[in-house]
Amino acid sequence: MSHDQNFKNLIIDYPQQAVQFFAAAEAADVDHRVRIIPIREEQLKDRLGDRFRELDTPLLIEWPDGRREALLFVLEEETDASKFSIHRLAHYCLDLSDLFKTDRVVPVAIFLRQGQRPEELILGGDRHRYLAFRYLACALADLPWQNWRDSDNIVARLNLPNMRYAPNERVAVYALALRGLVQLEPDPEKRLKYADFVDIYANLTDAEREQYERDYPEETKTMQSLTTRMREEGKQIGIQLGEANIVMYLLEQKFGTIGTEIRQRIERADPDTLLRWSGRVLTEDSLEDVLR
Repeated sequence: MSHDQNFKNLIIDYPQQAVQFFAAAEAADVDHRVRIIPIREEQLKDRLGDRFRELDTPLLIEWPDGRREALLFVLEEETDASKFSIHRLAHYCLDLSDLFKTDRVVPVAIFLRQGQRPEELILGGDRHRYLAFRYLACALADLPWQNWRDSDNIVARLNLPNMRYAPNERVAVYALALRGLVQLEPDPEKRLKYADFVDIYANLTDAEREQYERDYPEETKTMQSLTTRMREEGKQIGIQLGEANIVMYLLEQKFGTIGTEIRQRIERADPDTLLRWSGRVLTEDSLEDVLR
C-alpha cells in the first residue's frame, strides 16, 4: 500500500483528530459537535473529470447549530517535498470552491520527509497581485516526537515514527505509538490495521524489534494476543462462510435461485444453525420449512 493510501485511510477513519493535528491553526472550533463528511470520490470524478486526484482527501465540516458556514478542508499527503506542486493544489482548491459554492476552503499539505517546497503562489503583473495562495503545511519530520508522546490524539500518536527523533530513540517511539493505539482505539480490527501503519513507518531492524520485545514485554504480549485473536476469528469466519455457501448451493439445487434477503440470513447464521438447515434440505419440501 502506498504512503498516500495509508494517510488517506487514516484521515477517513479519524477525520476530527486528523484535522485537529494536521491543521491545528484552523481547527480550534472543530469539536465533537461538528459533523465531518468525507467527500465521495465518485462525486468528484463525475464533476472534475481528469483534474480529479484520487489521493486528495476533502472533508466538509458542518456546524449543525448554524453557528458558522461549512468549512472545506483539503488534505494532501506528499511523501517527497520536491514533488509537491503548489499550482496543482491551488487548482484543486479553486475547483472545489466552485463545485461546492464556498470560499471557506482550507488547503493542508502533509509532508512525510524534509525538503524544499514553495510556501505561497503569487500571480500578478507589474502593478498588482491578482492571486495570492497559501496553504497550511504539516512537516512531520520537523516535529519533535517528545511533544506528542503522550497525546490523546490518535492521529498524532500513530505518526510518532514519522516525527523527528534520534536513531537510538526509535524503539521508544515505536512503543509509545503502539501504546497510544491500544489506549485510544477500542476496535480490535482497527488496532491491527494501524499496528501495521506504525510498523511500516517505524521500520525496525531485527535487533530493534528484539530490543522492543525485551524492554516492553506488556505491549508485546498485548499485540501478540490481538494478532492471534484476529487470526482465529478470521479462520472461523472463513469456515462459517464456507458452510454458508454449501447451504446456499443445496437450497438452489432444490428450490432454484434464492433472494438477497435469504442469502444475507444464511451468511449471518451461526454454524449450528447452518448444520441444522443443511440437514432439513433433504427432508423438507419448502424453503420456509428448511429455514424455520
